[in-house]
Amino acid sequence: MKKRLILPLIFLFGISSQLFSQTLTSAGNQPVPGISKERLTKINAMLDEAIGSQQIPGLVAMIVKDGKIIYHEAKGLADVESGKKMEKNSIFRIASQTKAITSTAIMMLWEEGKFRLDDPISKYIPEFKNPQVLNTFRYGDTTYSTKASSREITIRHLLTHTSGLGYGVIDGDERMKMIYHKAGVMDLFTTENITIGESVKRLAKLPLHHDPGTKYTYSEGLDVLGYLVEIISGKPFDVFLKERIFDPLGMNDTRFYLNEAQAPRLVTVHTRKDGKWVPFPVTFYDPAYPKTGAKAFFSGGAGLSSTTEDYAKFLQLYLNGGIYNGNRILSPHTITTMMTNQVGDLLGEGGKDYGLAFGLVDEKGVQLGGIGSLGTFDWGGYFNTQYFADPKEKIIGLLFKQTSGAGNGDETGWKFRQLVFALIE
Repeated sequence: MKKRLILPLIFLFGISSQLFSQTLTSAGNQPVPGISKERLTKINAMLDEAIGSQQIPGLVAMIVKDGKIIYHEAKGLADVESGKKMEKNSIFRIASQTKAITSTAIMMLWEEGKFRLDDPISKYIPEFKNPQVLNTFRYGDTTYSTKASSREITIRHLLTHTSGLGYGVIDGDERMKMIYHKAGVMDLFTTENITIGESVKRLAKLPLHHDPGTKYTYSEGLDVLGYLVEIISGKPFDVFLKERIFDPLGMNDTRFYLNEAQAPRLVTVHTRKDGKWVPFPVTFYDPAYPKTGAKAFFSGGAGLSSTTEDYAKFLQLYLNGGIYNGNRILSPHTITTMMTNQVGDLLGEGGKDYGLAFGLVDEKGVQLGGIGSLGTFDWGGYFNTQYFADPKEKIIGLLFKQTSGAGNGDETGWKFRQLVFALIE
């Protein structure tokens, strides 16, 4: 039985709301207390070498300390075919980094007393009443039998990937892939004309992997919660996020779908073929989804696109204790709940716990080294984006790339994070 996170996180997040509630500013050439300027050059050299050796076609990296941007660089190409250079304001599909934003929206409504975290989701989406667990399955015709679940799915289960729901085309269980595909559930993102409400109602009729609360299974839970935001707020999910989060934080380039001015800044998804970087083809999704098609599906689990600067504002909100640019989005007490382990030992002993849609560095993670202080929160996206934020050191790291499928030995992810924490003096 591993030890639970007992660090007084309310201190970490609460005090920062008083001391670091400013907006992001550039440190320029000024030294930043507690940071080795000389070691920043090592990060820059490592990323240059990765571009030069074709590990990746392009990237944007950002490091923030105490609300000051101490490193922000664009390297390589945003589109190899045309030779278009990467820019600091290039827009990336952030995929599963959407989940933290959806969780924020849910907790804002929770703070308003709209629901309790352990309410059954069927109270708000009746289609989820009396959930069933997969029992037997026939590969020949994809028919299956089920058995009654021992409990209802709660909002907390959906936030923590313990609901038993699957993830369709990226699910680890081939049976679930087939069941979801046959039912027409939208897994991630799409150019098709379908709403999250339509997809979630289809999902609600399908069997679960397991009884809710008994295992951690990465799922479409945050997509269900995007629809819950619509039900509770009475607004389309994209409108709620814009009005309540993106506009107050100045996240003007974070959207499900891009307008004509933004679309040219979208980075191409690349893959490796015949020794070269080429555009990733249309498969079960169209990589052009943020700028083409019906633009009707607002995936709470994977649909947003953003920039490093926009996402840094979102993370700084959390390091500030829930306030940014003079706008109170969440209480520091709520953030403490979100950043506390919610899944017990279900993630095992790998160095990570899981809060309310955030990965958390635990005691084992600190022991392993190079990933941050106790309570550092993080996650990444399907197209090779990543973030981490350390509430103790008040440091943020973002490394955005856009690759899928075959790669070329990209090691920038772990190296960047390890070198960022080596900056601290």
